[in-house]
Amino acid sequence: MSQPDTAAATSADLRRPASGTPLAERLASLGPAVGLVLLCLVGAGLNSDFATLDNALNVLTRTAFIGIIAVGMCFVIILGGIDLSVGSMAALIAGCVIMFINWAAGALGSPLMAVLAGAGLAVVLGAVFGLAHGVLIAKGRIEPFIVTLGTLGIYRAYLTYFADGGALTLENSLADLYAPVYYGSLLGVPVPVIAFLVVALAGAGILNKTAYGRHVQAIGSNETVARYAAVDVEGVKILTYMLLGACVGIATLFYVPRLGSASPTTGLLWELEAIAAVIVGGAALKGGQGSITGTVIGAILLSVISNLLNLTSLISVYLNAAVQGFVIITVAFLQRGRR
Repeated sequence: MSQPDTAAATSADLRRPASGTPLAERLASLGPAVGLVLLCLVGAGLNSDFATLDNALNVLTRTAFIGIIAVGMCFVIILGGIDLSVGSMAALIAGCVIMFINWAAGALGSPLMAVLAGAGLAVVLGAVFGLAHGVLIAKGRIEPFIVTLGTLGIYRAYLTYFADGGALTLENSLADLYAPVYYGSLLGVPVPVIAFLVVALAGAGILNKTAYGRHVQAIGSNETVARYAAVDVEGVKILTYMLLGACVGIATLFYVPRLGSASPTTGLLWELEAIAAVIVGGAALKGGQGSITGTVIGAILLSVISNLLNLTSLISVYLNAAVQGFVIITVAFLQRGRR
């Protein structure tokens, strides 16, 4: 085959939809939404407090942190990668932001400026950590599992070191100033929920409407074909992990005012919840397929399960992580052979 024919073939491969009948694909995409609706109906029947506006806003607020991270994780999984460090990354970012704000309030002479600078620092740190992951994976040719498994331990160890085994805490006046970022609302909608919506809409636009989004899906579907189609595979990988890191930073800047502290247990198992949300939302574990809409539904569905367990006491609340683990394994089993 001549070079022009090869380029045409690879371009066609990039545009070709995933295998499977259109009806089957539609049904698969509707699965998470149908599951969420059925779960809400069951919850309303089991406990009258479940179907209240206050409880719904509470669920969405608690979903916001994991949901924002899951948006970034969706890009990574579609790319064919994984990140096991997001919980530890969030913990270290939270600790660094708290230390910075406590210092900057006196150095800058303005508590408000210190808080604003700390919020910006959270996103920058997340992007820098993501950049490190991307470079090690794309340029260093190290498996994402190994890189992020290593940084999982590194990030949490450094937070423990900075906190001297205890907790890093915002000064009271600064905590009060920062509190509205989590506890505030706009037109009755909590600020974290609004942030989650904005991040999800931006993520959906980037994934579906930009060349970068198409390249992410192309690399996840077939990296070799993407290279033949002149896609900058290394650059896309680095940018994708930076995007996930920035999402972790955004989630953390909204999480810090919730408790006003960071400890070695902060962000524990967030990586499990973020990955579970993406998988439950219909993303293929092998890469190349997934959606932000499905990820958002998956994140809400997992939060609804946790909320329902808390309200009904069907099983111990200490088994919430076990339920999420079973969900991941079950969905992975159902996805056998799916591309």
